[in-house]
Amino acid sequence: MEGGDLELGELLAAAEAAPPSESVDVVARDLQKRLGAEQVSFLFVDLIGQRLVRLTAAGVGATEDVEPVDLQGSVYDSVLRNQRQHVEPDGQGGRRVITPVTNRGDCIGVLEVTLQCADDAVLRQVRDAAHALAYIIVTDGRFTDLYHLGRRTTETSLAAEIQHQLLPSAPCCEAAQFTLAAGLVPADDIGGDTYDYTLDRDTLHLSITDAMGHDTNSALLATLLVGALRRARRSGCDALKQADHAHRALLNHSRGLATGQLLCVDLESGRCELVNAGHPWPLRLRDGVVEEVRLAVNLPFGVAAPTSYQLQELQLRPGDRLVLLTDGMLERGAVAADLASVIHDTGDLHPREAVRALTAAVLDACHGNLRDDATVLILDWYGDRRRPVETRPDPQG
Repeated sequence: MEGGDLELGELLAAAEAAPPSESVDVVARDLQKRLGAEQVSFLFVDLIGQRLVRLTAAGVGATEDVEPVDLQGSVYDSVLRNQRQHVEPDGQGGRRVITPVTNRGDCIGVLEVTLQCADDAVLRQVRDAAHALAYIIVTDGRFTDLYHLGRRTTETSLAAEIQHQLLPSAPCCEAAQFTLAAGLVPADDIGGDTYDYTLDRDTLHLSITDAMGHDTNSALLATLLVGALRRARRSGCDALKQADHAHRALLNHSRGLATGQLLCVDLESGRCELVNAGHPWPLRLRDGVVEEVRLAVNLPFGVAAPTSYQLQELQLRPGDRLVLLTDGMLERGAVAADLASVIHDTGDLHPREAVRALTAAVLDACHGNLRDDATVLILDWYGDRRRPVETRPDPQG
């Protein structure tokens, strides 16, 4: 085992031995011991991706600066967008090093370190520490609320709390065959949107749903809907059977109506089986052209009328970008956003950044006041081509 691997193993062992709320402290002490780090802090990306919240390691350059940092246009924004380590003078003869903390494409935040020496070997060790920190935070997040608290920059309503807990813990996922990213901008009065995904050995499952109503009622309806879909999915059901389970759950409990789009993508062939339950059509970017995927539209879940859902097929090609939306991205003031142009113009960006651009366009069109939740899920399909590797690149380009 090489020295670097041994040090990384020791770091992970130390993190496991410490309380789960002290992960940043463990990494800070390690960097202080090995590299002489003078200041170490971790900055979380908040829930809506607009601010960073600083968590400073105890006893290592402690600071009282706990005010959220605006992400837009900052050096942190550049680091997260480009997934590249940034090095600059700290104004006191040292070097300020900012490194992305990312897990499978999910931007958790950045690790900020002040060092006197920042040669290539040292920078590589900081990148290794940031990579380890991502896994540590994901693991320790099961045992402490510290990292959930760190992502909140505003007070959360009960409806928003319920809605957030229904979403996957990571809004982005990268694999050999695809990259996906999603974003949800809640309305002033929560509108019941959710998205979900999971990856099996041979299938990618996706869903995007919109429970009717607002505030706590819509959040409770969304809870029933997502629970029914996950139960069916985890029982091995295909998209058609998942839709049937969701429909019967809403009928049996008389909770209301919901639209949804359910997809099962075969990782080998790119063949996608899907059900559309009263939901807006997806948009697809293929060969530079944005177009609606005009599916047959079945009735929403929970409609008390004779209904059956249709299993449809869609063939994905390498290079396709599929964009799933809720109606909050399309109706009322949001129509001024011209989503097709935004999708076209951001076609070369990582799906994570394209999601940010789309939600920002809708927010701008609505002057920051959404009447309905606005949710988008983007799937980039590579098929048998390997995805562009963006993890832990050399900071010198």
